[in-house]
Amino acid sequence: MLLIQPSILSAQQSETGRLEVQVTDAATNQLTPVRVRLSRHGWVIKKLPKEAVPVMYGVWDHADGYEYQPDSSFYVAGKFSLNLALGTYHLSLAKGPEFLEQQYDLQIKAGQVNQQNYQLKRWINMPEKGWYSADDHIHIRRSPREDSLLLTWTQAEDVHVGVMLRMGDFWETYYPQYAWGEKGVYQKKDYLLTSGQEDPRTPELGHALGIGASDKVRYSKEYYYYDKVFDKLHELGGVSGYAHQAETFHGYRGLTLDGLRGKIDVLELLQFCASDKPLLTAHYYHLLDLGIPITAVAGSDFPWCGKDHDKGPPERSARLGNVRFYTYVDEPFNYNTWKASLAAGHTFVSSGPMLNFEVNGQLPGSKLEVSKGTTLHITAHAYGHSSQVPLQALEIVGHGQVLGRITIKESGQSAEHLSLTLDVPAEQGIWLAARAYGNSSQAAHTTPVYVQVDGKNFYNPATAPHYLKLSEKYLGELRRELKKRRADPQYQAWHYRAGLERRIAETRSLIKEMKKTLK
Repeated sequence: MLLIQPSILSAQQSETGRLEVQVTDAATNQLTPVRVRLSRHGWVIKKLPKEAVPVMYGVWDHADGYEYQPDSSFYVAGKFSLNLALGTYHLSLAKGPEFLEQQYDLQIKAGQVNQQNYQLKRWINMPEKGWYSADDHIHIRRSPREDSLLLTWTQAEDVHVGVMLRMGDFWETYYPQYAWGEKGVYQKKDYLLTSGQEDPRTPELGHALGIGASDKVRYSKEYYYYDKVFDKLHELGGVSGYAHQAETFHGYRGLTLDGLRGKIDVLELLQFCASDKPLLTAHYYHLLDLGIPITAVAGSDFPWCGKDHDKGPPERSARLGNVRFYTYVDEPFNYNTWKASLAAGHTFVSSGPMLNFEVNGQLPGSKLEVSKGTTLHITAHAYGHSSQVPLQALEIVGHGQVLGRITIKESGQSAEHLSLTLDVPAEQGIWLAARAYGNSSQAAHTTPVYVQVDGKNFYNPATAPHYLKLSEKYLGELRRELKKRRADPQYQAWHYRAGLERRIAETRSLIKEMKKTLK
């Protein structure tokens, strides 16, 4: 057996080399914030450079993380250096879906400095086309001290609008924000942070969203009356809606109760909370087919949703911007122009593919009034990248049905660009949208264009009876829930039975009136 003397072993362990990395944007040649992951033999290097940008984060507002992200990556403002033991290392650099990810194997040698300069290149530039990305669901407490640090995080994921949500439950609130509306905006160039709320949150009605209001809204003694919050958010200049595709926490009940009464503006259509398939449309199409316009938004629910690197594919990791929505802003980009475009519904959601969709030249969210027989010229384009966002299919959807579909197998189409054009006569009101698919976790969907024919609404007469019946089923679920006196303190709806019963009755009256229009 070969024995190594302790003094020699100690000397071997102390041998190191140095890695110095600089990352610039290929378009500007300027240092750019970036997500970095450094590993060796498949194991992350548990040693951080002093340049790693720290912000406290964690579920339930606990200090679960600081400099490392859940997948063991970290953020830097454009450069970092580390002393490392000798050997071969793997370096990953990424900056959101519009930039090409880069992978490198690097050799560290004794006493040597390995200097590397990298440029991050875009495969697409959505801001040049007028589309700005947003993550509407980030849970991190924020004071003015964290603003510049948090902005580096969102810039490193190329999220132009980071909405920091104060979260609430029946008892208290979490992730405090220091200001609201314009006073809570922190902006550098075309990246900004703003405040919002996920409150109320209950297991019987789902999780509510509020974005863009000039103040927070919370009625602790009337906690289950979401409509009071939504009305106040509107009064304060904000938009309201439901999180998690209304799929989890029985959000479809609240969506039905408040959506049919005209209280809802937005729905998170894309997220990794409820399913491995991030795009869930059932509850969205439910409201749309009843003639209720709803804007599609999306958010990561960081640090709650997603899985760590050893439990799933990297794109599913709990990460800022792993899903996002894009808003078209045709004026100088700032908080107010972005908010106005969001209110107008000019959005699409994405976990990779990029979309361009128009009906007679009108953007998603537009209300298009035409006379019967008018030709609707519908164009849809999906953009991807052959290795990073490999497109598979593009569809044009009307009233929930696929009106046209194209795949990469067809002539003139590719994994990088799919295009589809339809010309159809306007026979009745209809909502029209585009959706695209990449790999198993990559999807995109636009907010519809709402076509009204001869002044009539865009609801779907073929499916409306089914959806009204389904609405009654959901309201019946809620009504039965109100009769249960649960021992579990999370379930408090029965305390609010009288007020919720009145709201259910109001919604059922609306359903009755809607049924009359179908006859």
